[in-house]
Amino acid sequence: MTGQAGQEVTGQEVVRDGAEKIKGVFSTQSVAKVGTGTTQRRTIQKTYWSGDELDDGRIEVQPLNRNYVPSGPKRTVDREEFLSKFNPEPEFYMSTVFPAIKKLDETIVRGEKHRERGAAYSAEYEFKQATNVDEENVRANFGLGLTYLDRGDQVKANDIFERIVGLEAAFEEEHKHLFNDFGINMRKNKMYEQALQYYLRAEELVTNDEHLYHNIARCFYEKGDIQGCKKYVAKSLRVNPNLKESKMFWAFLKSKGHVAEGEDPMAAA
Repeated sequence: MTGQAGQEVTGQEVVRDGAEKIKGVFSTQSVAKVGTGTTQRRTIQKTYWSGDELDDGRIEVQPLNRNYVPSGPKRTVDREEFLSKFNPEPEFYMSTVFPAIKKLDETIVRGEKHRERGAAYSAEYEFKQATNVDEENVRANFGLGLTYLDRGDQVKANDIFERIVGLEAAFEEEHKHLFNDFGINMRKNKMYEQALQYYLRAEELVTNDEHLYHNIARCFYEKGDIQGCKKYVAKSLRVNPNLKESKMFWAFLKSKGHVAEGEDPMAAA
């Protein structure tokens, strides 16, 4: 719904280099039966979706929630099926969806600014307002969780952790700095079990990330699991042999007698 350099945003599709890519708000209709017997009647139900064409030509769709912002699981639809079943709703996007997304973004930005200046309770208020609109919003959930961690409120932070760990979108590249901050702050708050569970969940969704492996190693070390720690320092170094933090960590483990003479992290299983 937002423009980028080199793109013309019309509100319903994005034009790139003269070729239109499908992007915007669309609707589908289904027929449902209401009532029973002689009072039974058929009603048409309308569902709104955000649609975005992928590079392979398929369309990624995500439903709009009751507050008219994209939320919930995404799925892909073949182009032919999409064109036959999904109807463009440019007026609805401009009149309802765009203002709702804009208001949500502004609320999250206010929360982030409050948190940056240490106004934890004001930040909590804004992030809660945002999650009331979209309970699965990644930035709002991370912001709320980080706010609770800033306050040392582990009970509330753990509730948010449980929500975030179930959101695949939380571990996407665009949210990388947020998921790193969240994991580090959990570890600083001595929430080692949660931090480790969180990082291992990230490992399922992220490929060959030396910083993630390093953070997992730190969690294992804090828990006293030296073998787990060594395994993930080695994984970090195999991805990036020049990562300073992991090289120092391996040297530290060696100085403590946890690494055998001649043991090579590059050859570890």
